[in-house]
Amino acid sequence: MAADTPPETTPRAATATAAPALPVGTTAAADPTGMAGMTGPVRPTGGPASPSGNGAPAATAPAGALTPDAIGFLDALAIGLNATSPAYSLAAVIGPLVALVGVHAPGVMLASFVPMLLIASAFHFLNRADPDCGTTFSWVTRALGPTTGWLGGWAIAMTGVLVVGSLADVAVGFGLLAVGADGLADDTLVREALTVLLILLMSWLCVRGTEVSARFQNVLGLLQVLCLVVFAAVAVYRVYAGTGSLDAVRPAADWLDPFGAGGPALTGGLLLGVFAYWGWESAVNLTEETKDSANAPGRAGIWSTVVLLATYLAVAFAVVAYAGTAYLAGHADAAEDVFAALAREVLGGWDWILLLAVATSALASTQTTIIPASRTALSMARRGALPAAFAHIDARRGTPSTSTWWVTGTATVWYVVIHRISENALADSLTALSLLIAFYYALTGIACAVWYRRRLMRGPGPFLLLGLGPLLGSAMLIWLLVESVADMADPGNASSSTAWFGLGAPLLIALFLAGAGVVLMLVRRAASGAFWRERPGVAPEAP
Repeated sequence: MAADTPPETTPRAATATAAPALPVGTTAAADPTGMAGMTGPVRPTGGPASPSGNGAPAATAPAGALTPDAIGFLDALAIGLNATSPAYSLAAVIGPLVALVGVHAPGVMLASFVPMLLIASAFHFLNRADPDCGTTFSWVTRALGPTTGWLGGWAIAMTGVLVVGSLADVAVGFGLLAVGADGLADDTLVREALTVLLILLMSWLCVRGTEVSARFQNVLGLLQVLCLVVFAAVAVYRVYAGTGSLDAVRPAADWLDPFGAGGPALTGGLLLGVFAYWGWESAVNLTEETKDSANAPGRAGIWSTVVLLATYLAVAFAVVAYAGTAYLAGHADAAEDVFAALAREVLGGWDWILLLAVATSALASTQTTIIPASRTALSMARRGALPAAFAHIDARRGTPSTSTWWVTGTATVWYVVIHRISENALADSLTALSLLIAFYYALTGIACAVWYRRRLMRGPGPFLLLGLGPLLGSAMLIWLLVESVADMADPGNASSSTAWFGLGAPLLIALFLAGAGVVLMLVRRAASGAFWRERPGVAPEAP
């Protein structure tokens, strides 16, 4: 059967190995989406075996290629989960979310899951056609053209720059609180220095090897989930036992109604929910380093969103039931610090359990958030969209060392500069992050429908999974993007409450990054225009 990918001006395979792509998948009759016979991943050959993240042998990549078969499905699932930083995400959004929608916070988390699942499905099917570590960049380039693809890749890279420092800062702060070093946690200089050191350490682990990173993520993921389960179980038990110290209220089924608080509140709540789910696609960015790369990474991304849904609903019910809406709304401005206060209320002297959960969550996400940005930069450089230096891969470890350290350096500088301005400026930069997330997720959903447009009429499976579903997910995110831009334009809605050129700080930060991306794209196009000679393609009709 013909390959599913059109000829490239700068083929990805040429940068790694001359080995041909192998067809993967099931027979067309057994596949309702018509995805059978997709072009599989390019696998470099040769080299001795080395242990993979699941304990099975993995091939060592030759110079210039990522390590193939370094991790398995479970490793990818753990990385996808940890990249979202569940405990930290819950700590950051639960107060503001309850302030907006009250007891309907679990319902909004459920509603936020819908566009995430639809976009995760688009990631899965696009990855089957093109298992490229650049994900959105590569797929959007193929379907919509190089300019749109470049902007999608830039958005992914910038999300890493914006959030890595904040995640490391939270990991340091909650880690110090967990061991009783409250004084050090309040020392700005000490906290900043430890944060920078932690970013460097996590980047070193990323460069050290994907297998090492996967084992580290497995441990952190298990520890994080166990701590959250203990906290939720104790909180719910105390609610029903009547031993809570706050205004407890018993959970009710109507809390799952996302529309209970009204339309405007739902819009703001959904934006917070999207932020809470963001990050699962890190599993797909490791596609070239995962066994069964055409299928396993996409499935890991989808299952990550499902596991997150279960986790978020359980903890949201427990937190709202134990603390009540008045307490949580009153602590909305405290962001993740509300979990530190709740830990003492629920667990007493065992509060370190929840503090440890948030610390390990942010620590794991610090590392996994570097992955999408570095792999995307690598993919862009292989296609000529960035200078060739970003495509350098460590010959011994098979990891993209140059792009990883570039992300690290840029993220560190951003964190130090913004942190020196104020804590509110750091919070505003995280708010700007939501615009970039919605942008590249929406692009991916549109690219899926455009790429597979010839297959949409082959039956209900292709129409729903390849067309309608991704487009609905994109439409929801575009709606949120427009609403958010309007909201962020008001300086009063920013954490700093200060107008920058008449606009709110988060919107100005997002516009600055978008403008910088356009300028850099034009400079790169003038220096080397080969990438921009690529033309959009389409998946051929399956027989």
